[in-house]
Amino acid sequence: MVSFKWFGQACFEIKNSVAIVTDPHDGESVGLRQPDAKGDIISVSHRHFDHASGVDLASKKGSEVVEGSGEREAKEIVVQGFDSFHDKAEGSKRGENTIFVFQLDDFRICHLGDLGHRLSGGKIEEIKPVDILLIPVGGNYTIDAQEAVDVVKNLEPKIIIPMHYKVEGLEVDISDEEEFLQLVEDEGWETDERVEAKIKSLPEERNVIKLNCQST
Repeated sequence: MVSFKWFGQACFEIKNSVAIVTDPHDGESVGLRQPDAKGDIISVSHRHFDHASGVDLASKKGSEVVEGSGEREAKEIVVQGFDSFHDKAEGSKRGENTIFVFQLDDFRICHLGDLGHRLSGGKIEEIKPVDILLIPVGGNYTIDAQEAVDVVKNLEPKIIIPMHYKVEGLEVDISDEEEFLQLVEDEGWETDERVEAKIKSLPEERNVIKLNCQST
């Protein structure tokens, strides 16, 4: 079983016997509470404050921080990083972004970070297969709702967990999740809302899990 908790923006705790914390913010700098999560592995898609200001807070003795592209093993977990950009101008506006794929249990879990553009055919083939997709949907600094739906169609996950959208208290100018949820519902996806997702197996039907933010 793999569990998922969301702390706003792109910060998750993904956990089985090993805890991964993705893109940890410090809470205060984005108007939220400090995430209550410590990682054996901490992944950083890029070094903007709302994705890396909480690295020290999320660390514990022996934590490994992973950044950048390439394949490596951390805490006996295979982690792949793929180059992408934070904008539609090959990084000239907001810089580079790393997409991570984690192999936990029998799941390939893809965290898109602050992806700012649709993916090329070549990049899609590099990343696939994807079982569980953590995808930004709030636009402005990342792909927006419609672009996120297009990425979902390309990567073909069984489970989507949206991230990087407006929640109560967040002081970042992005949209909420409603447009994305409506668009994927129109595509036949079923949505349920949870405080924490505990995934033992992949569903037969495609499923969107909307996690409550733990830092509001």
